[in-house]
Amino acid sequence: MTHPFFSLHRQRMIRVAAATPPASVGDVPANAAATIALAREADTRGVDLVVFPELNLTSYAIDDLHLQSAQQAATRAAIDSVRAASVDLKPLLLVGAAIARNGRLYNCALAIHRGRILGVVPKTFLPNYREYYEKRWFASGAGLTGLTIDLGGEPEREPVPFGTDLLFAASDLPFFTVHAEICEDYWAPTPPSTMGALAGALVCCNLSASNIVIGKARERTMLAAAQSARAACAYVYAAAGIGESTTDVAWDGQGLIHELGELIAESTRFSRTPELVVADIDAERLLQERARTGTFNDAAAVAGHPELRFRRIGFVHGEDLADRGLERSIRRFPFVPNDPAKRDADCYEAFNIQVEGLAKRLEAARADTLVIGVSGGLDSTHALIVAAKAMDRLGRPRSSILGFTMPGFATGEGSKANAWALMRALGIAADEIDIRPAARQMLADMDHPFGRGEPVYDVTFENVQAGLRTDYLFRLANQRGGIVLGTGDLSELALGWCTYGVGDQMSHYAVNAGVPKTLIQFLIRWCIRTDQYDAETNHILAAILAQEISPELVPADADTGAMQSTESMIGPYALNDFFAHYVLRHGLAPSKIAFLCWHAWRDLEAGRWPEDFPADARVAYDLPVIRHWLESFCRRFFQTSQFKRSALPNGPKVSAGGAVSPRGDWRAPSDGTARVWLEELTANLPQPS
Repeated sequence: MTHPFFSLHRQRMIRVAAATPPASVGDVPANAAATIALAREADTRGVDLVVFPELNLTSYAIDDLHLQSAQQAATRAAIDSVRAASVDLKPLLLVGAAIARNGRLYNCALAIHRGRILGVVPKTFLPNYREYYEKRWFASGAGLTGLTIDLGGEPEREPVPFGTDLLFAASDLPFFTVHAEICEDYWAPTPPSTMGALAGALVCCNLSASNIVIGKARERTMLAAAQSARAACAYVYAAAGIGESTTDVAWDGQGLIHELGELIAESTRFSRTPELVVADIDAERLLQERARTGTFNDAAAVAGHPELRFRRIGFVHGEDLADRGLERSIRRFPFVPNDPAKRDADCYEAFNIQVEGLAKRLEAARADTLVIGVSGGLDSTHALIVAAKAMDRLGRPRSSILGFTMPGFATGEGSKANAWALMRALGIAADEIDIRPAARQMLADMDHPFGRGEPVYDVTFENVQAGLRTDYLFRLANQRGGIVLGTGDLSELALGWCTYGVGDQMSHYAVNAGVPKTLIQFLIRWCIRTDQYDAETNHILAAILAQEISPELVPADADTGAMQSTESMIGPYALNDFFAHYVLRHGLAPSKIAFLCWHAWRDLEAGRWPEDFPADARVAYDLPVIRHWLESFCRRFFQTSQFKRSALPNGPKVSAGGAVSPRGDWRAPSDGTARVWLEELTANLPQPS
């Protein structure tokens, strides 16, 4: 595909690689050949940046051989051979070498691009403890700024920038800005990459030797994750692998790529085969994170604005408009981790956030009872099981929960049966109020056609039923010393798929308002799997999960018997939650969201499914379908539904992926327009054929 929509660069993404070449004990020509071979492989794979290990050209564990002039001369020759080989290669290469300058030897990272050495960054922090002895051979680069170094070669070659104040920035791709530090630098309390990030680097790189001992791989991963999160950057880490001297230590060749604290890709450790671990970094996501995180900007000010002190070394990279695929796993359910252990941990936290939030509100309100409408659908089911657990935690009887099923003109027998079964299994006080007589009277009073016996099922017909249910709940709460528990979830609130002033939008406490529909589904599965309730309750919860999501406000089709289907009207919740996550959490443009969504959902094999996701529910979505529902989402979210969110009752924020409370993550005008988002989508997506 050739449309710019499919180009990584047009989507402000950078393909990076951590390289693990075969190492040697000082065989510099062999090291250079291994470096060039991996650089060529990276070029064929469309990589923009390759990070090699510390001293990969020189070799790391050669002790006093570092101070031999023959070794230093061989290193200079190796640098020149890599430079010459890079002329026809696309990637920016960060290679490691020991370089002498003014009678001092420095442990350096060299940035090489298309036959040009862009700059040389000396290591700042030299380890000299336990097995490390670097101060015996190397000088620190601390304080060395604004300098140059003559690397020899042809007479016309200019000295290149030298110092710890260098950023490497593509002049034609403003989001491709790189900082380099070396091994111990990121073990230090003040990693140089912190200043590099504050100066504008989006990709921070670490060329490392780092011998392996038990537990060190976890420590490296922790540090790389922490630095990428703290500095709001991508962090590419490459450690020396098999082949370095094992006189007293050993090597594992760990390669890591992190973004905002998340591990995007990692290498095979202890491999005897050269490896490139490749991943696509989302620079737009990084830029948006920095713009919305005031602490990042404050830190730059406290540090004296490092961008004023760093030199930006420019190079022309060349925009690539080809479809290179995507070297990155995009979660289909961004609110829900794929990893089972992480997912269980998230479900535990989400459930207990809701339980504790509700328990505190019950105490603060001094409410004798909790009133809830129970439909047999997902949202009221989840709100009810949260309420039951809150009562348990407060040491109060579950009979303090007053559950009401309120059948209307289209209530399904299955939903009603599930509602009753769940209320009985949980041991709450259960009752039923048939709203149909009151609804008929109201519709007749309004002179609605249905009140005259005509089968007119318009929005008024639907909302009379929804409104009556809420009227009853609020008056019941007044009568019985209680508060009304809201059931509407984040997905419905994002779409405006709720009736203003009704229970899925209005209540005394909106316990589900911070939980998207997809997470509610996984939360209920987690409750079943971890036996939060008894076997009878688990059986009922499983039955409710298996139902199609429906508002059940309009009678079934007379010919087919089909009930209302929510997702046929507003789109699949899986897609809507995907859209909501990237709008709320990252502020990405619609076309970028479509690009990520297409890569996540375009076929059944595009991404890993969570293990407990039902096989019969696994589907794929092509780009026209994604576009259709994304346009619908943009209209609903940005234009037609903000006034409902602006009047939300209190409710706990649950997911770091975002919330819609006007007192929390999302503040927006109620009279806004979706024009900007719709036009951006139209301008940047391929036109339907």
